[in-house]
Amino acid sequence: MSQISLTFPDGNAREFDKGVTPADVAAAISKSLSKKAISATVNGAHWDLQWPIDADSTIAIHTLQDEDQALELIRHDLAHVMARAVQEIWPDTKVTIGPVTDHGWFYDFDRAEPFTPEDLGQIEAKMKEIINARDEVKTEIWDRERARKFYEDSGEGYKVELVDRIPADAPIRMYWHGEWQDLCRGPHLQNTGQLPSDAFKLMGVSGAYWFGDVSRPMLQRITGVAFRNRDELKKYLNFLEEAAKRDHRKLGREMDLFHLQPEAPGQIFWHPNGWKIYTTLQDYMRRRQERDGYVEVNTPQVVDRKLWEKSGHWDNYQENMFIVEVDEEHAREKAINALKPMNCPCHVQVFNQGLKSYRDLPLRMAEFGSCNRYEPSGALHGIMRVRGFTQDDAHIFCTDDQIEAETKKFIEFLASIYADLGFENWTIKLSTRPEKRIGSDESWDRVEAALGDACKAAGYEYEIQEGEGAFYGPKLEFTLTDAIGRDWQCGTLQVDPNLPERLDASFIGQDGEKHRPVMLHRAVLGSFERFIGILIEEHAGKLPFWLAPRQVVVASITSEADDYVLEVVAALKAAGVRAEADTRNEKINYKVREHSVGKVPVILAVGHREVEERTVTVRRLGEKQTAVQSLDEIVAALSLDATAPDLR
Repeated sequence: MSQISLTFPDGNAREFDKGVTPADVAAAISKSLSKKAISATVNGAHWDLQWPIDADSTIAIHTLQDEDQALELIRHDLAHVMARAVQEIWPDTKVTIGPVTDHGWFYDFDRAEPFTPEDLGQIEAKMKEIINARDEVKTEIWDRERARKFYEDSGEGYKVELVDRIPADAPIRMYWHGEWQDLCRGPHLQNTGQLPSDAFKLMGVSGAYWFGDVSRPMLQRITGVAFRNRDELKKYLNFLEEAAKRDHRKLGREMDLFHLQPEAPGQIFWHPNGWKIYTTLQDYMRRRQERDGYVEVNTPQVVDRKLWEKSGHWDNYQENMFIVEVDEEHAREKAINALKPMNCPCHVQVFNQGLKSYRDLPLRMAEFGSCNRYEPSGALHGIMRVRGFTQDDAHIFCTDDQIEAETKKFIEFLASIYADLGFENWTIKLSTRPEKRIGSDESWDRVEAALGDACKAAGYEYEIQEGEGAFYGPKLEFTLTDAIGRDWQCGTLQVDPNLPERLDASFIGQDGEKHRPVMLHRAVLGSFERFIGILIEEHAGKLPFWLAPRQVVVASITSEADDYVLEVVAALKAAGVRAEADTRNEKINYKVREHSVGKVPVILAVGHREVEERTVTVRRLGEKQTAVQSLDEIVAALSLDATAPDLR
């Protein structure tokens, strides 16, 4: 038998018979590795220990200590084990697909009866039985007709369709977990006993159309999460519990911030409390932008399709746009317009008014632009994913030579705002040239270097995202990490020489000739709606005092203190603090509990003693201890707290 050479991660190479499997390789290295091995990486591809290797290759053997590979296999095998458990309990159930997800897996089933929460417990118990049986996992490659007939004979019509979808040049891999069989591309563990029986949990059941097609059958999707050990699972479940407490939709109800309703899908009804957060944040951003040299504009909501055709959005983005047809008086045909999904083309129209000189650049043009984009109803999520939103959008018109300086200036601007809003932990990603692109390699080299150098000059490292840039230019993405470790991509800076070209933007250079400006699309917050949702969840509703919609409630302990309550409220309002009185005939503990649920940062309690001494008893949200302060002291302190960071 001919020999092949396998090169290991340390650079050493060994000869093996052609067709050797990674399991054979692990056994040749050591008995202990053979027992611990779960998979391999062969020439960069994740490889089942049973798959043969037929050519010279690089190889690395993996164990459960290799987190990425271990989690992929654990979650993938658990999907199969769960499907097996379901069919053992309910043999008439049809199976479909069961892919791995970020933290676990799901599997879609066709079953006449709906699954119940009690069923999930029964499935989990059966899964543990299968794991403890340590059944062997086997794999074979079959030809297409044999696989089709196998599934036709067993009544698994969904699997027949999946076989037909496999490309002609791809292998059809059949896997067995014990006696239970599934179609799968692999890889998998070597036996069910390699799965941790105490590190997974079934999370729930939902509906899902076959291949997402509403014309196809509605299936039942069971989701699960899985990790390498019990401690990792416990940590994740605690994370989910904390995330649920911070859910902006729940807190939005408790704080009376906003609501959504079916008559306006993806649109937000802001209540007074929520709108106060919105306008306070917007006022802050307006002041910051003005001080940083931006001019503010406002552009139309409804724009003729001709502009969207020129900008390229009509051909490339139309499915996300809301089309508006207007039957103009005496018109032979309806005028076709669109609600703007973004502000960029309109900003170029403002730039194009009047002759621009190189002395006018850089021109920083900002707009709190209200945009509308179609999102599928299933993708909508509270105020985080909506159809109507407002961006803190701006475009910087500049020359090639100004890109680096303007990028550095923007990074410093963004960093200062994130710090004011309580976000110190964020990263930068530089998306570089894609395979399909316009412009010369020299221009891409120059602009990518300018963005990278700007990051370094501002004092920040960055991660490269190879090939993730737009076809016309590279971009920077700014990703926040919140208090419980979730990442949110918010800020962006995109270099764009394309739109000025398409929309005929120009300026007169020092040579007296016309030149094209470069357009830097940039945002700090992204959309106000989404960012406010992030703020609510970051702070678990306990917003920074200056942003809190209800800052102080002055609550009476006895009705004899009502007049003094109103005096305290008036003094706080005069000092710029949002204050309100609670003189209801309720016990003080009831009032404190109610306003704490509403996340009011400060509650001032007033009774006989406070009236006589002209003091207040101060209770801050989340603190059990109270303090007594004079009226003048608390007004001065809260007035400072209520001042936005840029005004202090």
